[in-house]
Amino acid sequence: MSQRDKAYKDAGVDIQAGNTFVSRIKSLVASTYTKGVVNDIGGFGGLFKPSMSMFNDPVLVASTDGVGTKLKLAFLFDRHDTVGIDLVAMSVNDIIVQGARPLFFLDYFATGKLDIDKAEAVIKGIVDGCKEAQCALIGGETAEMPDFYAEGEYDLSGFCVGMVDNDKVVDGSSIGVGDLIIGLGSSGVHSNGYSLVRKLYSQSGLAPDDTFPGTDKTVAEVLLTPTRIYVEAVRNVMRDWEIHGMVHVTGGGFYDNIVRVLPKGVTAQIRFGSWKVPPVFEWLRSEGKLSWEEMLQIFNTGIGYIMVVKKDVVVDVVHRLGALKQDAWVIGEIVERADGEEQVRIDFPTPASDNCE
Repeated sequence: MSQRDKAYKDAGVDIQAGNTFVSRIKSLVASTYTKGVVNDIGGFGGLFKPSMSMFNDPVLVASTDGVGTKLKLAFLFDRHDTVGIDLVAMSVNDIIVQGARPLFFLDYFATGKLDIDKAEAVIKGIVDGCKEAQCALIGGETAEMPDFYAEGEYDLSGFCVGMVDNDKVVDGSSIGVGDLIIGLGSSGVHSNGYSLVRKLYSQSGLAPDDTFPGTDKTVAEVLLTPTRIYVEAVRNVMRDWEIHGMVHVTGGGFYDNIVRVLPKGVTAQIRFGSWKVPPVFEWLRSEGKLSWEEMLQIFNTGIGYIMVVKKDVVVDVVHRLGALKQDAWVIGEIVERADGEEQVRIDFPTPASDNCE
């Protein structure tokens, strides 16, 4: 350590550790590079030159998000290799809703004291997510801020930029009565609702390595299962069929997300029970004594992404998704909206207000 670094290290910031970290992740980051990447990590900004031959009238689409309090469980379980996938998923799934192709991603990793091994595990997850999303990780920021975070904790933010042709933007405006709603299966809780998940877990008496009820996986594996990335499935379907609207089911569940793409004169009528609900949601409902209506307001409840298509293509689209090993079900239809009616109506086979005993 040089004398130039000593004063800063005495204050709690280890510049050499930061440099070591960058050198360790350099090859990982480079493994995500696509043809558009112009420079290596380490510059003040990431450079990306998109191939304009793919677009006629290009529009940039951008999104930013984090992982939220799911990180608290990563700290508790001391498992850090999946939250990076969550970080990528939350942004790329948002931009593909509008038909965009993800181009590049940047991350922000902040902590009180840099633990190189832990940070490298997080970045490895980000790299895995970028590869799955077919976008390049072209830069980021690692911030070491003593006394700002609790010992062993960190925070994450992600930023994704994509591109779509102006005449191919999917905004829901073409959704009409008679269209059918396809639900794509989630991998689990994804990255929303974890304040409640953590509360119910803390009350349950379960340990991280216990077998999670209804599964052959551990509690830690189930609760830290990363958010599914839908890029490949969406781009594949869009090549052959027109999608009238898409929804990333995140915070606010069905009720607050589906309405974001619906024209004012229609209602999305969802048939609860038309898809397979993963065991984690059965457990959350029982543990929290929640109604299914409450569950669908908080969680994705097994449907992480939604496509709205014309009736005459729905069978082909569902078959294509199955061929891509993506669970998919026809979960509802678009109907005419009655005066004063909510735009998302969920039909339950049993009364939705009955709480679990």
